[in-house]
Amino acid sequence: MTITTTGTTGTAEVELAIGGMTCASCAARIEKKLNRMDGVEATVNYATEKAKVTYRGDVALADLVATVEATGYTAAPPAPARSACTDGGEEAAAEADELRPLRQRLVTAVTLAVPVILLAMVPAWQFEYWQWLSLTLTAPVVTYAAWPFHRAAVTNARHGAATMDTLISLGTSAAFLWSLWALFFGDAGMPGMTHAFELTIARSDGAGNIYLEAAAGVTAFILAGRYFEARSKRKAGAALKALLELGAKEVTVLRGGREELIPTAELAAGDRFLVRPGEKIATDGTVVEGTSAVDASMLTGESVPVEVGVGDSVTGATLNAGGRLVVEATRVGSDTQLARMAKLVEDAQNGKAAAQRLADRISAVFVPVVIALALGTLGFWLGSGSGLTAAFTAAVAVLIIACPCALGLATPTALMVGTGRGAQLGILIKGPEVLETTRKVDTIVLDKTGTVTTGRMTLLKVHTTQGTSQTDVLRLAGALEHASEHPIAQAVATGATERVGTLPTPEDFANVPGLGVQGVVDGHAVLVGREKLLAEWAIHLPVELARTKSAAEAAGRTAIAVAWDGEARAVLEVADAVKDTSAEAIRRLRALGLTPILLTGDNRAVADAVAAEVGIDEVIAEVMPQDKVDVVKRLQAEGRSVAMVGDGVNDAAALAQADLGLAMGTGTDAAIEAGDLTLVRGDLRAAADAIRLSRKTLGTIRTNLFWAFAYNVAALPLAAAGLLNPMIAGAAMAFSSVFVVGNSLRLRGFRADA
Repeated sequence: MTITTTGTTGTAEVELAIGGMTCASCAARIEKKLNRMDGVEATVNYATEKAKVTYRGDVALADLVATVEATGYTAAPPAPARSACTDGGEEAAAEADELRPLRQRLVTAVTLAVPVILLAMVPAWQFEYWQWLSLTLTAPVVTYAAWPFHRAAVTNARHGAATMDTLISLGTSAAFLWSLWALFFGDAGMPGMTHAFELTIARSDGAGNIYLEAAAGVTAFILAGRYFEARSKRKAGAALKALLELGAKEVTVLRGGREELIPTAELAAGDRFLVRPGEKIATDGTVVEGTSAVDASMLTGESVPVEVGVGDSVTGATLNAGGRLVVEATRVGSDTQLARMAKLVEDAQNGKAAAQRLADRISAVFVPVVIALALGTLGFWLGSGSGLTAAFTAAVAVLIIACPCALGLATPTALMVGTGRGAQLGILIKGPEVLETTRKVDTIVLDKTGTVTTGRMTLLKVHTTQGTSQTDVLRLAGALEHASEHPIAQAVATGATERVGTLPTPEDFANVPGLGVQGVVDGHAVLVGREKLLAEWAIHLPVELARTKSAAEAAGRTAIAVAWDGEARAVLEVADAVKDTSAEAIRRLRALGLTPILLTGDNRAVADAVAAEVGIDEVIAEVMPQDKVDVVKRLQAEGRSVAMVGDGVNDAAALAQADLGLAMGTGTDAAIEAGDLTLVRGDLRAAADAIRLSRKTLGTIRTNLFWAFAYNVAALPLAAAGLLNPMIAGAAMAFSSVFVVGNSLRLRGFRADA
């Protein structure tokens, strides 16, 4: 449990795990009840199943739990987060167990409902005692498989509320119970009974009609929707786990002059630990020995490794890309920057308003109206002297025709077809709750590194003095840089290999910390690095190369000087290259009515150069991870609906805070899990396709929901008048389901822009 006390205001903040919610309206009901308490402000998130509550000191935690429980749900302190070094096997097994009961109910319902529906809808298959076989198959579906709906309906009824669960429970129960009456006390149980396929409107007492296919089919359809929804919800906390798993699991500490390997969780502030080249830095600290280049791109988004030496601060989870370091731990556990970023993601998720399911919005009005109409129908026919049988038949018919068979297919089919087509195009849509946001967004914030750019250092240009060939420069400089572990050196070596082929082996090599490398290649004394390295050998850049170097640095690129045999020969430009597709992607995003903004932790010169190349007018540079969240919040405060595209851990909190988060699939797990949409291809053009596909999928869902209700609502007056032929009801349900499926399948024709 997380409880934070603020002394100045006398308030405390607690986060509770909520159990028993089945739809977004459940979260709204709990939130409403909590906010009615004096001195309490609460936000309940249906997706994460958590309640974030701020309350006065005179309110007891037990009172908050009691209020939630009195509303019909459970409340408990959330389980503590697992550390990075904890084996997640047990946790994965527990998550699988959570879905197993629902999956078992779904398999049972589908297996038994299919033959029941076929028997009811195909008169030629209705053998002498088919109705009794249908009863045998339907009974487990309506009792065991549909039990979650009945339980939720009872819970809601105790608190004077009605949701879609109420309508599903009433409709399936009414259909099943009336079928029982017709089979045992009416004419439906007679040998040779068939459902004649007659599309006539006539008053009937219902004694010969059974509705078992409606009871079984609705249960199977709705369970399918709930199962896919539950699978999506399981990933709500994955961003936090991905963040925690970034950290080093073990660390080599120096104690009493000895090296000792211990779990990172046992590290204490003040401990000194060793970080070898290629290892992750275990926690936040200060370098006390050694120099190196630290790759912080997975945490800060900076594309260029940072040179560190004695006295410099380093951050946990970043990568030591160069030499040996000894670091003194300054912050451990929940105080580290990584842990604070995890808290940022959690706060952003809990602060985001829970998306109301479209079906629940409609059912908020539809359910009470249908129940009232059914009761009114029963009362009217009893009052008119038509008898109990006719009155009950009409009332049950109202519930049966109103029970939205196609509604169980409306969202899942559109979502499955839409997400399936999206996956083919490199787009993953996490769930239906994100779709509605896509039609509202008007601003798209783009992270630079790994999103607009490739995210890796690349050799872009080679500038040489007169009489010096590029081939010679690349062979000699590339050979020397190939022997270095520095990421910029590796970029030069890779570029040289791609352009000139096999590189010679240096006869001598030395790394000069913070300046570059020097050595002997093919008999030439070669220097590659900063201008200061050449100056130490009394070598100066010619005017032309100096001017080229200044221009490159002004454009935000890293300029590397190359000299051999006592003379400066070339300047190499290295930078995080812009993706070939980024400019086209920006044009497509503008065509969708979105205003692009470039957001980056890199310096202003780099950001401006990239923005100019791809056609972005607004740039926000030199921001820390927490600043990215603040930027998104500021844009939202201006009335904008913000989409965010990113790929780094530093983007995870901003992705969660944004109205719509789009994570590049080539990025970190934390960013991918925090985003609402994942762009598998790593191509920014997929962002425009993702928004178009999401908007189209949402439109399909809305159309499906409309028709799912429209067919049934149109028949309600006939049912209330006692004129509803059961075959008309069955045909209406079947046609609405076929229409919904056919409408959803049209999404398979979605095409990405050429």
